Amino acid sequence: MAAASSNKDIPKMNFEDALAELERIVQKLESGDVALEDSILIYERGEALKAHCEKKLKAAETKVEKIVVGSDGASAAGIEPSEVS
Repeated sequence: MAAASSNKDIPKMNFEDALAELERIVQKLESGDVALEDSILIYERGEALKAHCEKKLKAAETKVEKIVVGSDGASAAGIEPSEVS
């Protein structure tokens, strides 16, 4: 697995596929059956997948906020905007 080339596909992945692969990576790393060099490459891909998932979630949250909050800035129909920390 080449680190640089293997991560080029990540921006094209949808959230569900990226999360599923991230879960598989965590399972592999937790099993302890991976050589050190492979563990490093897998970990790096996992970090890239994690960042991608976070970006996708943030984008979804922003879309929901735009739907929930009216053009005047008030919440629609008693819905409270979420607080992002």
